[in-house]
Amino acid sequence: MEQYVIKGGNPLVGDVVIGGAKNAALGILAAAIMADEFVTVTNLPDVKDVNILLEAISETGAAVVRDERHTVRLNGKTIGSCVVDNSYVKKMRASYYLLGALLGKYHHAEVALPGGCNIGSRPIDQHLKGFRALGATGKISNGMIIVDAKKLVGARIYFDKVSVGATINVMLAATLAEGRTVLENVAKEPHIVDVANMLNSMGANIKGAGTDVIRIEGVKKLHGAEYSVIPDQIEAGTFMMAAAATRGDITVKNVIPKHLDCLSSKLREIGCEVSEFDDAVRVVCKERLHATSVNTLPYPGFPTDMQPQMSVVLALARGTSVVTESIFDNRFRYVDELIRMGASIQVESNIAIINGIEQFSGTSVTVPDLRAGAALVIAGLAAQGVSVLEDIVYIKRGYEDFAEKLTSLGGIIEEVETEKDIQRFRLKNGTTNW
Repeated sequence: MEQYVIKGGNPLVGDVVIGGAKNAALGILAAAIMADEFVTVTNLPDVKDVNILLEAISETGAAVVRDERHTVRLNGKTIGSCVVDNSYVKKMRASYYLLGALLGKYHHAEVALPGGCNIGSRPIDQHLKGFRALGATGKISNGMIIVDAKKLVGARIYFDKVSVGATINVMLAATLAEGRTVLENVAKEPHIVDVANMLNSMGANIKGAGTDVIRIEGVKKLHGAEYSVIPDQIEAGTFMMAAAATRGDITVKNVIPKHLDCLSSKLREIGCEVSEFDDAVRVVCKERLHATSVNTLPYPGFPTDMQPQMSVVLALARGTSVVTESIFDNRFRYVDELIRMGASIQVESNIAIINGIEQFSGTSVTVPDLRAGAALVIAGLAAQGVSVLEDIVYIKRGYEDFAEKLTSLGGIIEEVETEKDIQRFRLKNGTTNW
């Protein structure tokens, strides 16, 4: 079983380079197969979710050429099947983007009901509402989402709830629909803008991405292009929080500082020094931080994907903090693991009340989901003693070379598989007890 073993107590100091945004890459890869020419995607993160999606795309018959670790070329001309039932795909949420891409291009798609992290209900009702408004039928049968249309015609669609997934999915399908589509009450995250820019580079006509209303003039076909994925704001934010929790000094490079505004603002509020440059952000923490309140909201609000990492920082801050989770209904599953490390947190419904402590104590914990896993790594790095994290497969879904990057900053962390590996780590690092 893959595990991380961590010896905490070292401030993280140095520079770290951020990779491409996982959430943008997944939508972009789905968009790429809508052309019958090669589309080159660069700055692609080498993470499990991306690799699973590429495998699923390959099984449709599309050409997938991995030129380099962070570059792939795709061509949808050779697609022979609109059915995606790969067992791995069932484990990742964003596989549903193939619904919009295949429906838009072939007017039919069947994709296995997706899984992903256990952070709460993420229904696809808004996706199906959008597809139906464009003229498709949609149903769930035998574990498959099936959408079909004789033709797709542009429509005015108001989403009942702001949804990143539905916004991207319906935007994909509407790109090749007849006439104009207007999407209202849409998500505004940076990766929405990135997918729209990618589609426009392929010949689509999309305006308004990043605002409340997206207008799409349908085109007959898309062509080849080359496109670079934006930097990952969540990976960047994770390292920013790591600097705060370990009282370190990290310069996060290859980022778009504007995408990190809400994180930078909150870190300044609790006592960090945050400096912004053209494509970098530096976070310095010199002393114990103080409490605050956090409420997760759709972009440009505080991202739900950064809530666990922020909670780890606040668990070490002076005073009582209140964290309200407004997006997902099961995102505090990591709290029990933090309590095992000494944290003082009470969860009531969607609110966590955090009484800050001086320091975590290293112990063995289990990773419940992707972002909680990153948060528990940060906790381990800030803790006194050794921590062992189990089920790190979740972390690999969204972080490339995570342990290696942390090691380069002075963190003591290794990936291990056996109890003997853990004992060797303890001996090497002079820690024979918990």
